[in-house]
This record gives sequence, C-alpha cells and structure tokens, in this order.
Amino acid sequence: METRALDGVSFDIQSGEFVAIIGPSGSGKSTLMHMLGLLDRPTAGEYFFEGKNANKFSDNELAEIRNKKIGFVFQTFNLLPRTTVFENVELPLLYDHRLSSRGKNKEKILEALKATMIGHRIGHFSNQLSGGEKQRVAIARALVNNPGVIFADEPTGNLDSKAGVQIMKILQNLNNQGHTIILVTHETYTAQHAKRILEMKDGKIVSDESVKKQAEAIEGEVLK
Repeated sequence: METRALDGVSFDIQSGEFVAIIGPSGSGKSTLMHMLGLLDRPTAGEYFFEGKNANKFSDNELAEIRNKKIGFVFQTFNLLPRTTVFENVELPLLYDHRLSSRGKNKEKILEALKATMIGHRIGHFSNQLSGGEKQRVAIARALVNNPGVIFADEPTGNLDSKAGVQIMKILQNLNNQGHTIILVTHETYTAQHAKRILEMKDGKIVSDESVKKQAEAIEGEVLK
C-alpha cells in the first residue's frame, strides 16, 4: 500500500523568515521538517537548498551542510547525560573539520550561551537542569556554528507555559538577528510567535498565511 506522507507540497522559504509548520498528528509536518533539514530524501520531486538541488548532494555533503549551515532543536532536548552544559554545546564544533583554536571554540560557546541566557549554568551537568534550561542549552548547541537555518521540532512541547514563552522569545530574537527559523508545532499559540504559518493536513499544505499579530501582549502577562 502506498502512503503519501507529503502529497504535492510546493512552497518557498526565503532567508531570514520565521515560519511555523502546524497541523495535527500524522499531517506530515515532521516528515516535511526532515526533508527541509536534509535528514531524509524525497522519493519524488525536488528540493533546493540555497539554490542547489539537494537530491544531488552526496551523503558526506549532506552531513557537512547539516553541521555548518543547519541547527536542530528537538522536543526531547537530546543532551548528553552526565555531561556539562559547556561540553554539550561544544559537540557540533568537534564534528567540524574546520577546527578552530581552543580559545576560538570557547568564544563561540560562550557567545551561544549568552544568546540563550544560560551561561550561568555552564559548569552544570545536563541532569541538573530544568526542562526550560535544557532547551536553552539545546538551542545554544544548534547556534554554536552560527547556522543560517535553525529547525525547531516542538521545542515547547515538554515545557510549562512560562518556560515555553521564554524559548519562543529566544527564537524570535535569533530571527531578528538574521537566522531563518523553521518551527514545527501542533500548538496554535506557539505558531503565532512566527511571522508565517503553513498549515498541513493529510500531507498537503492547506493554508499559507502571514501572522498579522504576534503574541507579545500574552508574553508580557506570562513572564510577569
């Protein structure tokens, strides 16, 4: 039996956008994110990343692009246990063939931790952090190589409302600094923090709209 996880999906995302992909479970949004993030290849059709046909990239080229140009943030954090915040954020740099000096790498790590407001936990182990703090570390790890695109898959799904708002505020700030943010969520409120929303159903995009008003007023109330 043929199952079309994505069916006739066609759209463009420009550099610097903040796009939320929303839809119920099984709508195809996570599959779409895996395609966009070069984790999976489509069985048909074409996907162009920075103007180049991603279907023609070798496995090594895909791995290099994911390390240098793409950052991933997941719902379950995916931090290494019994490892410090510093060491977790350092991990992408260890896989980078363009190894910088130790001092330069430390500078990058400190900048990423500062951007995500988690620098005060730099020596703590991951199992000593709250859920919101773990997600900040995960964002710092995604940010440390200064990628052009950051993918966030349900980044607030395991957090309380206050921590979730703080995470979305960090993603908004990164977008304001020029990073392209692609967010996958099933929560309408979370999607409202983006500037554009793609809604999916049964593997198809059923709407593509700009967000007229972001949830700043509600944020102010939650953060009080």
